[in-house]
Amino acid sequence: MPVLSSCLRRIALTGSLALALPVGAAAVTPREASRFLAQASFGPTTATIERVASIGPASWLNEQFAKPQTMHRWYVPQQAESGDGNNLALNAAFWQLAARADDQLRQRMAYALSQIFVVSVLDDKVWMLPRGLADYHDTLARHAFGNFRELLKAMALHPAMGLYMSHLRNRKEDAGHMPDENFARELLQLMSIGMEELNADGSRKLSNGRPIASYTQADITNLARVFTGWSWGGTDRSDARFWGDVKDKSYDLLPMQAYAAYHSTAAKTVLGQQVGGTAEQEMDQVVNILFMHPNTGPFIGRQLIQHLVSSNPSPAYIGRVSAAFANNGAGVRGDMRAVIRAILLDPEARSAVAGNNAGRLREPVLRLANWMRAFHATSASGRFRVPPLDDTLYGLGQTPLRAPSVFGFYRPDYAPPNSGIAAAGLSAPAFQLATQTAVLGYLNFLSSLIPNGIGSGDVRSYYSQEVALAGEPEKLAAHLDLLLLNGGMTAELRKHLLAAINAVPLPLPTVSNAAEIRLRRLHRVQLAILLAMSSPEYLVQK
Repeated sequence: MPVLSSCLRRIALTGSLALALPVGAAAVTPREASRFLAQASFGPTTATIERVASIGPASWLNEQFAKPQTMHRWYVPQQAESGDGNNLALNAAFWQLAARADDQLRQRMAYALSQIFVVSVLDDKVWMLPRGLADYHDTLARHAFGNFRELLKAMALHPAMGLYMSHLRNRKEDAGHMPDENFARELLQLMSIGMEELNADGSRKLSNGRPIASYTQADITNLARVFTGWSWGGTDRSDARFWGDVKDKSYDLLPMQAYAAYHSTAAKTVLGQQVGGTAEQEMDQVVNILFMHPNTGPFIGRQLIQHLVSSNPSPAYIGRVSAAFANNGAGVRGDMRAVIRAILLDPEARSAVAGNNAGRLREPVLRLANWMRAFHATSASGRFRVPPLDDTLYGLGQTPLRAPSVFGFYRPDYAPPNSGIAAAGLSAPAFQLATQTAVLGYLNFLSSLIPNGIGSGDVRSYYSQEVALAGEPEKLAAHLDLLLLNGGMTAELRKHLLAAINAVPLPLPTVSNAAEIRLRRLHRVQLAILLAMSSPEYLVQK
């Protein structure tokens, strides 16, 4: 357990955070560019580092905002036609875009949002809709640069969410039956305002020294009534379509529609505000109530910071992001581009980190995506046939869109029990995945991934750029430092890395030993990558 224990020790300590000036459109160093891309994309490449270094993070964000969206849904039918099952088709769509898509910021934001608005293929009903689940991820990506209000509404009405949270086909109360409250509860608790009233900086409001609940059971009951009468989209609103006996050919893609016969007409009050009218009007009213709630900016903002930059943002950082959510500078609330800029260009995100309470544990999915992008992994089939990676001993213990519950892969306030992190009152959400088995499993996974690739060798790297540097250990170490550790390699790690590289001798070239030298160079590279990607300096992204 040396990797886990070392990580725990390193991020459990507290320290001051040295702030830099806010980043504008100015050029930055390659190291600064790499750090930024570790937060804003699925991982840096030599080309993207050069681009950000030359134009600056702010200009790169503007470039990304202007790029057209690439779609998961384009790939799933292709995979299915090729004989891949639901799981493989969805995985292939995700990994193709994570590894190769040009709209990296949008795709990275969609992945972060998918861990707030959770839908999981582990639910049998959702598993049957691979195209719909791919479209769900595309819907997150489509709204990632839009307005949070429209994102909230789109998530509430997507059939994948309706199936997962059981408010699709939810019907009004009658004798012996009450509306399903599942979505109403989780919409409040996880997707909008949270359980406790918050100040703009994310701190809890207190009454007599105790937190104040942000909603009641009555709010859940009334909100559940709002979400009655919603079911499959289509050309009519018949009973047969409501129950799914008749389906549109795009039933898994169309937003849910309201069926008046199944919608509750009871009086409704949600968070102290009366709601009434048609099902559509009530939907708009409650979306607006949640969107305008003072909790929503700090609650959602803090989670996005955690997914992109740091597990323990300061109250001031949360406050600045919350302020951008409240007003983009032109009087618009919920502008996601303003929120993204506030998160990624904040001094706490762009500063040279001095304190060990900063940063976040790099979750397993991001490690694999980083490897694919850093080393230009290619797919022999062209389909990125990556299997589910849930297994903790030989996999990653994490697969996109396969969260174990509506709470996602980890909780925002999780801290490892009996750790320095918990004792310091800090959070380390992704450490919820770092079980003893998972830590050992990650090393097993790397030991196979680096030389052999993944998906029975379908996705692999030949490390051509790295092999060319293998005869110059210092340059190889610096190259890996930039691509993997974002310039954060310590002197101690560099010493161990160089020792490992030099332990594989390179014979003097002769007419007959070219192949042997190539293999030894490759072995140097693979050993160096293994050491780098298993180091605490890599696992804790700062």
